[in-house]
Amino acid sequence: MGKLSAVWRETNHRYRLVAHQCGNCKKMYFPPRDICPDCHRESIGKMKEKQLSGNGRIESFTIVHDAPSAFARQRPYVLALVKLDEGPILTAQIVDSDFSELEAGKKVRAVFRKIREDGKGGIIQYGYKFVLE
Repeated sequence: MGKLSAVWRETNHRYRLVAHQCGNCKKMYFPPRDICPDCHRESIGKMKEKQLSGNGRIESFTIVHDAPSAFARQRPYVLALVKLDEGPILTAQIVDSDFSELEAGKKVRAVFRKIREDGKGGIIQYGYKFVLE
């Protein structure tokens, strides 16, 4: 279990919102990729880490009422497509907001929160969620 938790902690994009930008076409990818899907061979060795701001806008969202058991205590909750200011679109939970305040186009920012816990006394996994600005 120690190796798995180290891999989880050491994955940059889980805790720092790190993307890769193609040095050839300048497109940005999150989660990071080793090769640009557009440039292919021309991008090998040219993908560079880019720290994302965590600022963006809601593109679309849904309110989840019937959730898997791991998320049962959080029901209902909001999942959204968030377009970051740098370009990538990611799926994320919107927290700490009244559902009536949500709409496409609203500004959001990333926050660091608990995602889940592997049983009582197990490893606590953290990651990004978003809040309304």
